Amino acid sequence: MTGSSASRTPAHLRPTLRILAISTACTLLLGIPEAAAAQTTLRVSAYNIRHGRGMDGELDLRRVAAVLRELDADVITLQEVDDRTERTGGVDQVAVLAELLGYQGFHGAHRPYQGGAYGNAVLTRLPVAAVRTHPIPPASGSRLTVHEVELDAGISVVSVHLAGSTGERLAQADSVTSWFADLDRPVVLAGDFNGRPGGPVLTRLARDWRVLEKSDSPVTFPADAPDREIDFILVPAKAEVELLGHRVIDAPVASDHRPILAILRFY
Repeated sequence: MTGSSASRTPAHLRPTLRILAISTACTLLLGIPEAAAAQTTLRVSAYNIRHGRGMDGELDLRRVAAVLRELDADVITLQEVDDRTERTGGVDQVAVLAELLGYQGFHGAHRPYQGGAYGNAVLTRLPVAAVRTHPIPPASGSRLTVHEVELDAGISVVSVHLAGSTGERLAQADSVTSWFADLDRPVVLAGDFNGRPGGPVLTRLARDWRVLEKSDSPVTFPADAPDREIDFILVPAKAEVELLGHRVIDAPVASDHRPILAILRFY
C-alpha cells in the first residue's frame, strides 16, 4: 500500500466489493461481450461529522457510528475529523469509527491542530490499493487537502471539503479537477462542497463533473432543520456510471450535517 496516510485495519473486515464480474475464461465460454461482462456496483456515502459533536452539543462517536452502520456503505468519506486533538480528548477518531464498524480507516490531515491533526477521512470495507492526500489551495491561510483512497477494483473515492470565500472555493474546485478529472480510472468525489446547485462553485465543477441528483428532498444542512444542499457526490462527466439511487439520510442529531448515500454502477 502506498501513500502518506496511516492505515488502521481492524481484525474483522466486512464482505468485499459487490463486483458482478466474469473472468476472461468464462466470458469466452459464455460468449458474452467483454465490455458487458464486468460491472461494479458501489455504495458510497459522505458525512461531515463535525468531529463527532452533535446538534445537542454532545461529543459521541458511537452515535456517529450508529448512523454510518445503517448506511451499509462500501466506502464512506468523512469531513471535519480529528486525530488526537485536545478538544476531542486525544482520540484517534478514525481508528475508533473503523473499529466500531469493522472497516479500514484512513485519515488525511489538512493541518496540525491542538496537539494532533484535523482533516478528512475515508472508511471502507473493501480491499485498498493505495492512499493519497493531495494539497489544494488554502482557506483564509489554513491548509486544505483532499483524501483519496484507490480501491483494488480500480476506482478512486475522494473525501472533499471545500471552505473559505467564493474565490477560495473556486480555486479549490479547479485544483480538485486538476488532480482527478483526467485519471484513467473511475473517480468519485464525495463530501462537503460548501456551495449550492446553480452557485459559482458547483457550476464550475459541472464543467468537468456530473453532480449526482438526489431523490426526495436534497437538503443536508443544518441537520436538525435542513434548508440548503451543500453535500454532494460527483463523478467525471465522461464516466460510464449509472446512478441506481441517491438520497439524504434522516439523521438530525449526530452532526450538524446529514449524510448522503449513492449507489453507483460502473461499466
